[in-house]
Amino acid sequence: MSASDTHRTVETVWRMEAPRLIAGLTRLTRDIGRAEELAQEALVAALRQWPEEGVPRNPAAWLMQVAKHRALDAARHEMMARRKREEIGQDIAGEGPAMPDLDEALDDEVGDDLLRLIFTACHPVLPKEARLALTLRLLGGLTTEEIARAFLVPEPTMAQRIVRAKKALSDAKVPYEVPAGAELGVRLASVLEVVYLIFNEGYAATAGQDWVRPTLCEEALRLGRILAARAPQEPEVHGLVALMELQASRLRARVGPDGEPILLLDQNRARWDRLLIGRGLSA
Repeated sequence: MSASDTHRTVETVWRMEAPRLIAGLTRLTRDIGRAEELAQEALVAALRQWPEEGVPRNPAAWLMQVAKHRALDAARHEMMARRKREEIGQDIAGEGPAMPDLDEALDDEVGDDLLRLIFTACHPVLPKEARLALTLRLLGGLTTEEIARAFLVPEPTMAQRIVRAKKALSDAKVPYEVPAGAELGVRLASVLEVVYLIFNEGYAATAGQDWVRPTLCEEALRLGRILAARAPQEPEVHGLVALMELQASRLRARVGPDGEPILLLDQNRARWDRLLIGRGLSA
């Protein structure tokens, strides 16, 4: 495999796995900014090693393992510094705080971790546009350039907005959790808007070679279904899920063999997904 092919493979794997990786690392570090830095370090390692050593059999697991090691090194260093140990390699044990369980933190149920991440990113401490931009960056896998285009602002402006959002969450020590009671309702509208924006970017991509990005639609659908299960009495959640299920049912019929869009009246309805249609009508 050529170096350019390897780089494309890295980018593809990164787009698919980054949200899960960042979610697990956020649960571990309690800091979205730090979690993204650790995930980026794993990406840099892949870009450096895969062209020389070849793409691993399980690229996603490789990225996760590298991120675990980086997180473990960072946690060990922080603990040792806090306890003022003179020997960096000394075993962390005894009377001090226990080392966090990295496997548990990173291998938790994906749905719950992603849900915690999206509610954290949609905290009221952030202005509305910052919530949307940060969630699209962390969960939607969009680049800063793509998000800037969606918001019709210059890329440097959007980059600064995302950096400020992560810092604001860190400074406010926002808990990494799904809120309950009245606070759930306060944040729910923003969360639903973000989920639909992720779906929309998959349904009609604003950038890239592909006109549609089904993986983003699937990610938004999964988040919507999780929300519906956690908030079964919220009609707007079910309304959004219904809309996404019905729209997604036509994905396979929307694009021709050469990637060209096919209008609704010209679509082959035999390619529509009847399971998704049933789910949409049920919702």
